[in-house]
Amino acid sequence: MDYLFDLLQGLGIAAAIGIRPFLPTLLAGALAAENVGLDFDGTDFSFLEKPGFLLAMLVAVAVLGFIERRRDLSSNRSAVAVLLGIALVLGMLQVSGSIADHSDDWWPGLIVGAVAAGLGFAATRSLFARVRTRLDAEAQSALPLFAEGAALIGAGVSILLPPLAILVVGALAWLLIGGRRRAGEKYAGLRILR
Repeated sequence: MDYLFDLLQGLGIAAAIGIRPFLPTLLAGALAAENVGLDFDGTDFSFLEKPGFLLAMLVAVAVLGFIERRRDLSSNRSAVAVLLGIALVLGMLQVSGSIADHSDDWWPGLIVGAVAAGLGFAATRSLFARVRTRLDAEAQSALPLFAEGAALIGAGVSILLPPLAILVVGALAWLLIGGRRRAGEKYAGLRILR
């Protein structure tokens, strides 16, 4: 049962990391350092709760926020690819670390972490791309703040109540499927006019 809860916990953290990579990782590490909800001590992933790693995540949050205030990264393909790569790696580490707390068989966390982080990334990029087109420039600048909040809530809920990670992942899957369905319907009426 511990294995399932650890897997669900990691799944939710990784999905939140897909939304925004650094703040959920920082939250998970800070809570693990205090042994609240998860603990990486005594595992190969103990570095995830060490002060140096947490400081690096804090700096990364600040740098990403600074860059996003200066320019829109959503249209920059290389920046999006780098953020996706970081999210995948951090997601894999968090799921594997969560599982390693109670089991030596942590390797499925690599697969689950990559899939969950990829789902979070795809769902929120699609959502924010649709929302961004409807907002003025000032409102668009607040979108990263909303994403950070959603990621923080998703990670926190998943750490403290692991079964609720299913709701986090389900909501992201619903967003992704709904966004793709709407994209297909957008031009359906235009095909009829031909």
